Amino acid sequence: MTDNGLGRIGIWTFAFDGRPAARVRDAAAEIEELGYGTLWFGEGFGRDSVSQSWLLLSATRRMTVAAGIANIALRDPITMAAAERAINEAYPGRYVLGLGGHRVSDGPIEMDGYSIPSKGKAVASMSAYLAAMDAIPLGSAASPYPPRRVLAALGPKMLALAAERTLGAHPYFVPVEHTARAREAMGPDALLAVEQAVVLDTDVSRAREVAREHVGFYAGGAPHQVASLRRLGFGEDEIAQVGPRLVDAIVAYGDMGAIEQRVRAHFDAGADHVCLQVLTARPGEMPLAEWRELAAL
Repeated sequence: MTDNGLGRIGIWTFAFDGRPAARVRDAAAEIEELGYGTLWFGEGFGRDSVSQSWLLLSATRRMTVAAGIANIALRDPITMAAAERAINEAYPGRYVLGLGGHRVSDGPIEMDGYSIPSKGKAVASMSAYLAAMDAIPLGSAASPYPPRRVLAALGPKMLALAAERTLGAHPYFVPVEHTARAREAMGPDALLAVEQAVVLDTDVSRAREVAREHVGFYAGGAPHQVASLRRLGFGEDEIAQVGPRLVDAIVAYGDMGAIEQRVRAHFDAGADHVCLQVLTARPGEMPLAEWRELAAL
């Protein structure tokens, strides 16, 4: 097991989208000073993955910044490869490119009224995309550090591809059982950087409701996540009704002790790195207070 410069604990967030760049810089600098090893960010309809990477790296001095993930359906391989090299050269050793295709399918996917283009079968598309990135004859300056990539892998075939062709996997929306399965599938040497959603709130009823809303969002509208839950043994009714066993498996909620217990469970199951996505009852705010408290981990 290895951390590959990510540290043991990181932050994963969508909270930077919609925030002014100055506030994002300040928050990233504080996250670094709090001691987190890596800052992960998602990509939706806010800043694109490349521009967000530049912004966060420019605001920090030593912390790793990781794209979790850059969607291959939205960029030609030459665009992604050129951006990866440029970021690596400007911030050597501090960038991890997470690649995924969670919107990749046999046909276009509608998201908030926008049609996301299809790339075909997920594993075959990802394999071809990685090969294309490696084959492009880039003429820009190269970093002394080799590029670092991970895949947003859930199923056994994508996990195997992650272990074979990249540093490893960045599973999202997974319970501890998936971490154990992923480690077994990838072997002992591949990086396993697991996202863990948390609600740091001693009002357990309120925390559980926040957790249930998060789980319901993915269980109700993300086919790849639903397929993963089925592989893990969750039933159709449990998924459709966002049952309590499912909520408890996906989200750690309660006090610091509950969060620490879940993080330790992922490490015991084979994770190298756990990045915490803070969920709150204040979705319009950056969870600065929670990031500060969780830094004790």
